[in-house]
Amino acid sequence: MEVAVLSTTDLHQNLLSYDYYQLANLSGSGTLGLAATASVIKAARAENRNTLLLDNGDATQGTLLGDFQALAQPVSCAQTLAIYKAMNSLGFDAAGLGNHEFNYGLPFLSQTLNADLGVAGVVKPAGTCGAPSYPVVNSNVTSATSGNPILPPYALLNRNFVVKLPTGEYATLPLKVAVLGFVPPQIMDWDAKNLTGKLAVNGVVESAQKYVAEARGKGADLVIALSHGGLDASPYSPKMENGSLHLSTVAGVDALVTGHSHLVFPAPREPNAPKLDASLAALPAATVDSAKGMVNGVPTVMAQSWGRRLGIIKLTLAWQGGKWVVQKDKTTVESRGLAWQDGKTFVTPDADMAKLVDAEHQATIAYAKQPLGVATDFEMSAYFALVGDVSAIQIVNQAQIDYVKNFIATSTDATLKSYAGIPVISCSAPFKAGRNGAGDFTDVAPGASSTSPFALQVRNPGDLYLYGNNNIQAVKIKGSDLKNWLETSAKQFGRVDPTSTTTQDLVPSYSTIYNFDVFYAEGNALTYQIDVTQPVGSRIVNLRYQGQPVADGADFIVATNDYRAGGGGAFPGIDGSKTIIKSPDANQAVVAAYLRKQTALTRAANGAARSWSFVKTATAGPVVLRSAPGKLAVAQQLGLATVTAEGTVDASGYARYSIDLSK
Repeated sequence: MEVAVLSTTDLHQNLLSYDYYQLANLSGSGTLGLAATASVIKAARAENRNTLLLDNGDATQGTLLGDFQALAQPVSCAQTLAIYKAMNSLGFDAAGLGNHEFNYGLPFLSQTLNADLGVAGVVKPAGTCGAPSYPVVNSNVTSATSGNPILPPYALLNRNFVVKLPTGEYATLPLKVAVLGFVPPQIMDWDAKNLTGKLAVNGVVESAQKYVAEARGKGADLVIALSHGGLDASPYSPKMENGSLHLSTVAGVDALVTGHSHLVFPAPREPNAPKLDASLAALPAATVDSAKGMVNGVPTVMAQSWGRRLGIIKLTLAWQGGKWVVQKDKTTVESRGLAWQDGKTFVTPDADMAKLVDAEHQATIAYAKQPLGVATDFEMSAYFALVGDVSAIQIVNQAQIDYVKNFIATSTDATLKSYAGIPVISCSAPFKAGRNGAGDFTDVAPGASSTSPFALQVRNPGDLYLYGNNNIQAVKIKGSDLKNWLETSAKQFGRVDPTSTTTQDLVPSYSTIYNFDVFYAEGNALTYQIDVTQPVGSRIVNLRYQGQPVADGADFIVATNDYRAGGGGAFPGIDGSKTIIKSPDANQAVVAAYLRKQTALTRAANGAARSWSFVKTATAGPVVLRSAPGKLAVAQQLGLATVTAEGTVDASGYARYSIDLSK
């Protein structure tokens, strides 16, 4: 018997091939969204008699459409989220949750899943709410009220599949498939405002050991784990964010669908396909076969994100010893892209799906176009944020500093008021700087010239600050903490060998771009340099505040977000213990409010205060940065002397820009 397990992951409410931040239809190498994946799903179903279609979470949040339906104009119980309408139409068999499913709060989750989560104070609306028509499972999150799982820990799918008999004839036989789902334990930190005191999260391995055995005991012939986590070869911990590699060691797991990292696994197969991400290529070959898609011998797939790929695990099962057994030597794994047939021709998105969600799509566009009441005379972009451009970062940092200073000044708390003389600085990362492909860059453009300022709209703060679920927080740290924070941020860069004559990639992987924090102080009072020739942990030099070296014991208050303040990204010492402000306001809303207070934005005042630079280094061979094609003029306009030329476009669609580190 052959069974093809088809999977999506990290759709992030990308339904149509459309960018709500740029108000642009996408096509060609920029094609994305579930409507496009639908065409690949139909092709895969045509190729395989027996299929299952599963989703690995992070479906509901991530675009302006998601925020519109959850925050701006929340769906009622009678309505179904657009992403679920689309998934229902495709006939998904089951799904798991991702960490972002918790971003909009437990009442919203309860309503949109039409599920009683068993959490005190969280009441599902009466009646039947619009929801997925397939089971949604989670195996490692429990209610703090009851100690029970908030959702079924697994689903048992009874399917009748076609099998070719030894006689050559075909017959239909039953197969019971168990589907389990797991989320990162860090949801308790990332969404503490929604989850503290309400939920608890167990380690993925411990949870799998319990529920795989239970599902097998109930007659499961096949067990599939939906793990919303990436592949990390570090020693196992129940608190691991990316525990999928260890999950594969649990006895009884037949297939593993992974996600969260927005990467491709196994290595892409289509002609002229991009290479495996550096973080995956570095995994130990003894346990990870990145060509065949095997992790500890378990067929494993990750289908990138945003509907740009479809995971296909084609299992061959044989009846042996009174049970169905996966024949690993005859099983294949593929993360199929939207141009899998020839590497050039992208699928046509499904027209029926576009019609299905057209009302939600048009309403989101109308919402995106609403004016903010302020204009900018300069382009705020992140094409070269990794080589020093702060045009899309400074305004975020300015907004965060303004908020935290006002919060302290107006506070009635004696301890907070005592901090009034401590410098307030801020950090923000270029969230849209290539992580999800060559089209994934912040770009708030003023128009043809500075004499035609661009009137900002509701869509623009989301382009500047992607994560609408983050809440602003502040931490009180020492100078030594600041140094360690910057060192961790600088891990984004590869180590450059000045003597090498071969091409070196300045940023080998964009998978953790959200951890590249860029710091700022009013008046550009904080400055530092990064020496990329040095090993991780020894790269930050010339760290100064108001022209003086930062002492280890110096005090600073850092405006940041709840993800980072609570320990997200594993920055040393930043674990929630230093948090002094926990605000109910979202960073994205803080940015929008700050923009509304301005009369106009100018490059001199809001986009030119570069706080960091590279230590000048001459290299024997070329150093390159991957970014969107056709943006050399942007670098030149910014005066980035390190960017000297635009080179060829690689298989992933990025242009390779020459970086001269001696300038």
